[in-house]
Amino acid sequence: MALEVDTQLPTLISARQVSSILGISSRTVWRLRAASQLPRSLEIGKSVRWKAEEIVEWIDAGCPCLDDWESGTA
Repeated sequence: MALEVDTQLPTLISARQVSSILGISSRTVWRLRAASQLPRSLEIGKSVRWKAEEIVEWIDAGCPCLDDWESGTA
């Protein structure tokens, strides 16, 4: 069953929102980001955000490693 982007989700989401979607701690989100295990984030000033739609697509693809995700082999 594919996840659908909730119309209530903003386009860009914070680490706290990513952690809520994934059911993990915010600290784990930062660790996964540092280890290149999440889709690339965007830096807007000092804020870090992820594209909500991309996070959902990444989950639907089975949470592949970043190299596979970006190459489209996932």
